[in-house]
Amino acid sequence: MRPTVIRRTAVAATVMSLALLTAACGSDTADGDAANKDSGKAGASSSAKPADKAGAKALSAAELENVSLAQGDVKGHKIAKAGPADAISGDDVTTDKAACDAFADALMGAKAGQPAASTQRKVVSEPKKGGDKESDDPAEAFKAAFDITTTLVTLASYEDGGAEKTLSGLRTAATECASGFTLTAAGSKQKIVKIAEVPVKSGEEAVAWSVTVEAEGEKSAMKLIEIRQGATVASLTSLNLGAAGAGGDFELPTAVIDAQAAKLA
Repeated sequence: MRPTVIRRTAVAATVMSLALLTAACGSDTADGDAANKDSGKAGASSSAKPADKAGAKALSAAELENVSLAQGDVKGHKIAKAGPADAISGDDVTTDKAACDAFADALMGAKAGQPAASTQRKVVSEPKKGGDKESDDPAEAFKAAFDITTTLVTLASYEDGGAEKTLSGLRTAATECASGFTLTAAGSKQKIVKIAEVPVKSGEEAVAWSVTVEAEGEKSAMKLIEIRQGATVASLTSLNLGAAGAGGDFELPTAVIDAQAAKLA
């Protein structure tokens, strides 16, 4: 493997760690049981959430669990609940431009605003078998072998029109910060070089961006997709390890987007 590929691989691993996107989706029974118990309590205590200004009801934690992705919902992908170790708070994410705070929070998987309830899932695509044998070029072979897109899916329900406000705020932040900014998450600094909107259709309202990230002089891509259905916002942050290691781009996780939108509909 060429030195450049090795450096990019290290950078990709750093970015993935920073974004809380892991390359394996193992299950944690203890965490899962605890989450189910907490969801049950939340559902019992907040079963009558008020509707937002558009008339959509803010879903409770238990209701969000029912519409969250589960293993088997997306063919060729592994899905697991995100555990406590995967959680990040907006307080842990800072930027050098206040206008970019909302976008940085969403990109790092932190919950935006003050949701009434939320859930998180880790979704990992399975690599193509034999993909690493299709090219004699080390960089291309690496990209093929690690063509794994990992997505952190956060569902959040909002009261009083909060879902619409959340997407509106993200659109504004993306526009104002399109030329880049620097963010720090959990003590690690990362430079966002460019934010470009990409086409996506899903739910009642949707928007997606391709984000160019630079670390140690190497650039890689991340994707941020936001879908609103009623008073619920699905936020998806994706990174492809092979593309990051080869310094290239990757497609939106369409299968994951479609599956989550279908469960919210």
